[in-house]
Amino acid sequence: MMDETSDEPPTSAVLLDNCHFSQVIFNNVEKFYVPGGDITCYYSLTQNIVPRGKDWVGIFRVGWKTTREYYTFMWAPLPDDVHRDTAVQLQIQFKAYYLPKDDEYYQFCYIDQDGLVRGASVPFQFRAETEDDILVVTTQGEVEEIELQNKNLCKENEKLKASCANLQEQNTTLQEELKKTQELQSSLKSLRSNTEQLELELNTLKKENKHLKELDDCREAELHQLKEQVQNVTSDKERLESRLKTALDHMDQLQSQVLDYEKEVQNLSHMDHNKTEQLESLKEENRQLRMTQEQQNCDLIKQLEEQKRLYQILQAKKNKADEENQKLREEIDGLLKHLSQARDASSFSVSQAQAPVTAPEGLLFGNPYHVAGANLRAGTADLASIRKCPMCDEVFPEDIDTSQYEAHVQSHLLECPVCSETFEKSNKQVFDDHVFCHGLE
Repeated sequence: MMDETSDEPPTSAVLLDNCHFSQVIFNNVEKFYVPGGDITCYYSLTQNIVPRGKDWVGIFRVGWKTTREYYTFMWAPLPDDVHRDTAVQLQIQFKAYYLPKDDEYYQFCYIDQDGLVRGASVPFQFRAETEDDILVVTTQGEVEEIELQNKNLCKENEKLKASCANLQEQNTTLQEELKKTQELQSSLKSLRSNTEQLELELNTLKKENKHLKELDDCREAELHQLKEQVQNVTSDKERLESRLKTALDHMDQLQSQVLDYEKEVQNLSHMDHNKTEQLESLKEENRQLRMTQEQQNCDLIKQLEEQKRLYQILQAKKNKADEENQKLREEIDGLLKHLSQARDASSFSVSQAQAPVTAPEGLLFGNPYHVAGANLRAGTADLASIRKCPMCDEVFPEDIDTSQYEAHVQSHLLECPVCSETFEKSNKQVFDDHVFCHGLE
């Protein structure tokens, strides 16, 4: 677990070739630390390391792989003399709140500003000690002091042995004074130890106080930032609520439009269904009409063929009539010539008479010229009968203009505007069917 009162420490991957575990030596490491209490980490900086401001000491679970796997850490204090030639003793106190709560094995590690390991302690556990685990631990200073005292006592003992006889009484006094001295030394040592402990605790408290002040400043800045964030979030919330309300209104409108569209689609679908049915009905009617039209076309074609055949017959009759008419005209011209000669002869006979002869009405044999005239008129009537309309059998006089006669005959006919074929007006249906057939082509 990370120390929650500090920033992230510098870390790196552990490269064993670049590690120098012997540059920082951890002293007086307990085999067990009692859970729920603060612990003090003692270590020595050798002359091979130059401490820097971002060095730190962390507690790692045994088996760690990188310096990022620390459980908690404390910034390493800088010694008074950074550039020195001898080792310096330092210590750091870890608060119980940040310590592990399990009974796994842990160890102290000194990490420099570059994230490299400069020293590591022996493993230890956080659990209560048992009777088998109690050991008497003596510091190196106490051992040296005791050895020095033992040497002094040995020298004094030799002197005392040399002058044992003379100083028997003094020996007792000296032993008492030695005992007092030892007591005083023990008291002094205890006072020094207590003083050093108090100084260490005071320094730790000062650092903690400074750290707490810095943390308090950071917390105030964070609180101010959080207040600003809360205000921003509140304004964003109001703006989003407004947008949400607008979106909901718009969604209601869209839903209403969708319902209208669905109704319209249903109506259109119904109309489309009706139109489909109508279309199918129209298709069926069209099919039937086509069949009927084809049948009618076949009938019309037959009628047209019949009309063509009749027209050809009439045309042949007309051509024959024109030939007969031409012959009759030639015969009429001959008769007119004979008539003219007869008139000349009659005029010559009358001029030789003394008086004009008037044929009495009671003449027995009648007027031969009258008979001749009657015969002439009868012949003329016979000629006039040749100009007879083939449609209505109307007879025209011989002296009628040919164009008038043809116009009369043409009035009984209908001419196709496409192929100029003629039909009788009495057969107008045949004419209309013929023109309709041209529209189908």
